[in-house]
Amino acid sequence: MSQALARYRYRAFSTVQDLLGKVSGKLALLGPAAYNEDGLATIHAAPFLDDPLFQEAYALGHATGSWGELDVRWRCYVCCWAAWHAKQLEGDFVECGVNRGGYSRALSHYVDLPSTGKRLYLLDTFAGLVDRYITDGEKAIGRGNLEYEECYDAVVATFRDLPAQIIRGPVPDTLPQVDTEKVAYLSIDMNCTPPEVAAMEYFWPKVTPGGVMVHDDYGHPGHEEQRHAMDAFAAGQGLRMLQLPTGQGMLFKP
Repeated sequence: MSQALARYRYRAFSTVQDLLGKVSGKLALLGPAAYNEDGLATIHAAPFLDDPLFQEAYALGHATGSWGELDVRWRCYVCCWAAWHAKQLEGDFVECGVNRGGYSRALSHYVDLPSTGKRLYLLDTFAGLVDRYITDGEKAIGRGNLEYEECYDAVVATFRDLPAQIIRGPVPDTLPQVDTEKVAYLSIDMNCTPPEVAAMEYFWPKVTPGGVMVHDDYGHPGHEEQRHAMDAFAAGQGLRMLQLPTGQGMLFKP
């Protein structure tokens, strides 16, 4: 997620919070918040916040500068948990939509990626969205106006000591460059619909039984077109997306 997108989402969250704040009692918590970040507040236990391994992993992800003004610890934990689940399975890790690599850097530490024997494939333009792959509906809400910083060299430096293959260019053009036939963990976060659908269609047949896909944008304001596309794809497989209160969606391969 780019700093531009973080600002975009922050404004969207602020607007929603302003509207909800006018509805008496709707935002009341029944005790002190255990977590209150990134559009999610809860009184329920969040023990991962005190886990030294997760703290180290998050610090490494945060240091990439991927998340702009936001703290996204619960979203990052979901990715780390999904990777921990997937490391027990056959298959490699794939992330489509990397930006500066915050999530992948965190989960690489969390699962000790070199010890798993798995490879991490990172696909992105590393310079923002490609106009021809943004839908008219997405352009109408300003998705095509987001500004991204060139970050390819920074990502290369971040992952230089890890078993990662960095693939530069737009999805779906670069999909054939991923030379693995088995995928255990798939992350999709490209902020526009056609590349995400193309990635799902390409990789889902390669996802091993029990494998997991995490969609970062699934429930976030302004990303409804992506959510509908993910739901339609899942339904076509006889499955349903799991929506998380973090705004993410998950799908497991039977």
